[in-house]
Amino acid sequence: MYHLALKMLVADRAKYVMLVGGLAFASLLMTQQNGVFQGLLSWTTSHMRNMRASIWVVERNVEQVNETKAMRDTDVNRVRSVTGVDFAVPLFISVLKARASDGSDKPIQLVGLHAATLIGRPPDIVRGDLEQLRLPNAVFIDELAVERLSAGRARPLDIGDTFEINDREARVVGICRTERQFFGYPYVFTTYDQALQYAPRQRKMLSIILAEPKSGLAAVDVARAIERETGLRALTVPEFSRATIDFIWRNTGIPASFLTTIILGFIVGIAVSAQTFYSFVLENLRHLGALKAMGASNSLLARLLLLQAFAVGLVGYGIGVGLTALFGFAVHPIGQPPFILDYATLTVTGVAVIVICMFAALLGILKVSRLETAIVFRA
Repeated sequence: MYHLALKMLVADRAKYVMLVGGLAFASLLMTQQNGVFQGLLSWTTSHMRNMRASIWVVERNVEQVNETKAMRDTDVNRVRSVTGVDFAVPLFISVLKARASDGSDKPIQLVGLHAATLIGRPPDIVRGDLEQLRLPNAVFIDELAVERLSAGRARPLDIGDTFEINDREARVVGICRTERQFFGYPYVFTTYDQALQYAPRQRKMLSIILAEPKSGLAAVDVARAIERETGLRALTVPEFSRATIDFIWRNTGIPASFLTTIILGFIVGIAVSAQTFYSFVLENLRHLGALKAMGASNSLLARLLLLQAFAVGLVGYGIGVGLTALFGFAVHPIGQPPFILDYATLTVTGVAVIVICMFAALLGILKVSRLETAIVFRA
């Protein structure tokens, strides 16, 4: 009987293709938009993966990792004095202007690392020796900076080349690979003291304090101790990530924009699938009536319709997810738009497709439950 239901489903090729196409489009729209949205959210927290530390100490009013408010240099020693802190180092981070080879100014994300320890160093060194960062005017640049600052050059910027940051010479001693950040600025790493020379002078210059807990102590407990004793805000990486994403949800239109598209994909899936499946049931009423006249119960017919709906849903979902994966492979080499396809996205989309199939099948089940067997004998 179930085999018969599947044969009935594929017998009408036009409606079968419409059903599969509608669900595939809905799956594609929901997974692709959710994947791009997750990728954008990962960009908002890339600082914490490009400059690694267990505890990030910032000014008390800072809400998210891409925002900095200057602190006093003495705050570093205050954090170091907190019980449970193994070490704490200063970090400078700010957006400055660098001059490309063609004379144009390009915004960069300048990062100043503690010279003695180089805590916050880039995770992936492509070329160069990080120890040379302590030399005068030395900088490490990421691959995006190579691309942006090489405008007008016969060859890409490389080790030994120079450019200007705020009219001061910067000499490239290494190239690194970083995750792109939300605002799209390339990273340039130097030492903390050298970064203060590049940046316009202000009364307070310290951006962030990177700290580590002593062995055996939980980072979250040490962070709370820092807050109690210094009045600054101290967050672990998971806490700062959540705070940043919450800020994006509350203060930007990005989540609403993507959610609108995802919801529209869900609605389109319901509309197309429900209408097409209901039309399919109407055209097969005589066959369903014949089955009912031969003794098939309403529950059996309902199971047949559910099987048909979920069979189409499985095929449509598979095609939609496959097209989304192809999109991800296509954009991966160029790095934008950002794209992350995780198991949560696949699960949520799968549940949405199940809901669409259940709704479409429900319309058919309601029609069949009221079906009179006499329809078989009508002309």
